[in-house]
Amino acid sequence: MMSFLGILAAAAEPASGVHPLLKLTGILVVAAGFALRINPLLVVILAGVVTGMISGMSFHEVIALFGTFFVENRYMSLAVILTVPVIGLLERYGLQERAEYLVRRRGGATAGRVLLLYQAVREITIALGIPIGGHAGMVRPLVAPMAEGAAAAQGELDPKSRAEIRAHAAAAENVGNFFAEDIFIGVGAILLMKGFFDTVGMSVGVWDMALWGFPTALAAFGVGWWRFRALDHRIHLRQCASATAPGGSHDAAQH
Repeated sequence: MMSFLGILAAAAEPASGVHPLLKLTGILVVAAGFALRINPLLVVILAGVVTGMISGMSFHEVIALFGTFFVENRYMSLAVILTVPVIGLLERYGLQERAEYLVRRRGGATAGRVLLLYQAVREITIALGIPIGGHAGMVRPLVAPMAEGAAAAQGELDPKSRAEIRAHAAAAENVGNFFAEDIFIGVGAILLMKGFFDTVGMSVGVWDMALWGFPTALAAFGVGWWRFRALDHRIHLRQCASATAPGGSHDAAQH
């Protein structure tokens, strides 16, 4: 993705006979590819090639840019390479079970409330430019088990509910990170938009873009609140149905 953003930034430079909006075709390719659930790596590469060639670059130049941006950002992969073994060791020695146990002891906690709290924390920290979180470092070992533990404290969890909780935990990370990062003026997306607006003759300051990031972040939080409430409601209905079914726990239904 960093390579695609780099090519998009390079394509923002003026090119004769190319409308500025056509240079954003790669974004449509990314959206369509993700919607069709095509391999993300192939989608990003195709989007980069489309963006570069529409902007007047040759295929060779586009591939050369991929190589350049990969070399320049190769150290970013160390974060994943170093994090995964550490998280694996922590999980082996009971990190997930301990997180689930701690939330079970907390009265009034639900899966939706845990996930909403994490999304709020994620939005605040990314808006301040503090890079915490991540799927490997937070969602899998801590956030998802805590949300499952909160839901399991209310009754038995079926596999579908567990899968939904994990999916919503990943969504809390993605939404919190994506829709609040533009509040921080040093993020790459702000600088990319600033460069694009400059090329088309629009005078837009980075602080103006950051200011308009607040409504987006608040709207994303509001949508998250509604989705997590709906998740709690669905889980509650399944737990009640399971408890009242033949062989179910009557005590769980009363609870």
